[in-house]
Amino acid sequence: MSFGPPAMGYDRAITIFSPEGKLYQVEYAFEAVRKGWSTIGIRTNTASVIVAEKRLLTPLMDIDNIEKILIVDEHVGVSFAGFGFDGRVLVDYARLAAIRHRMLYGEPIDVEYLTKLVGDLEQLYTQHGGVRPFGVALIVAGLDDKGPRLFMTEPSGQYFSYYAVGIGIGGQGINDYLSKHYKADLSSDEAIKLGIEALMKVSEEKIDAHRVEVGYIDVDTRKFRKLGKDEIKKYLEELGEEKK
Repeated sequence: MSFGPPAMGYDRAITIFSPEGKLYQVEYAFEAVRKGWSTIGIRTNTASVIVAEKRLLTPLMDIDNIEKILIVDEHVGVSFAGFGFDGRVLVDYARLAAIRHRMLYGEPIDVEYLTKLVGDLEQLYTQHGGVRPFGVALIVAGLDDKGPRLFMTEPSGQYFSYYAVGIGIGGQGINDYLSKHYKADLSSDEAIKLGIEALMKVSEEKIDAHRVEVGYIDVDTRKFRKLGKDEIKKYLEELGEEKK
């Protein structure tokens, strides 16, 4: 009698554990994240920053119309790596949770609590038959009463707080670069430059203002904003990636 590979049978339903204690459908969702567009989050003493890559998949694609960084509330921004359609659903869920909290309590939602709500939804899709896990990981950057915050959710529903983190294609290389150059006392400008530099180290294409998005929030403005193309171009010129 012949036998199939070890995963055979255990990956046919999300609710079946393998003998090694794994949920293979969740493992496959992690693989979707690893193949997503590179996304970076950096938290310093004064700011939280997101840097995200956009890739030109076909010559006729309008990448200027693609949003990789999305504003959830005025104090929170989110990006993702993995399936964009899954990311859109989770971001919409986070936006609804944030506005409901404002209407009910009259104050902005705590960044970690918002992240936990998203993680709870992701976890819910790992324990019921007839559904699949979300094939996406979210980076959540914001600022609340505890200062700048940075979290990353996983397809399993787990989430962690980070000083700096990179996900998607080249994620390991990004994390290696960040671990060598990260400092907690970086200014928002320095953190943005660090994120762009890390992206440049792993990108398979030349980075320009059309292929990168940057968003940040700092303790002075206390509002999450996305940089315009002219602002991004200025950073790239300072880093020597793009000439006037």
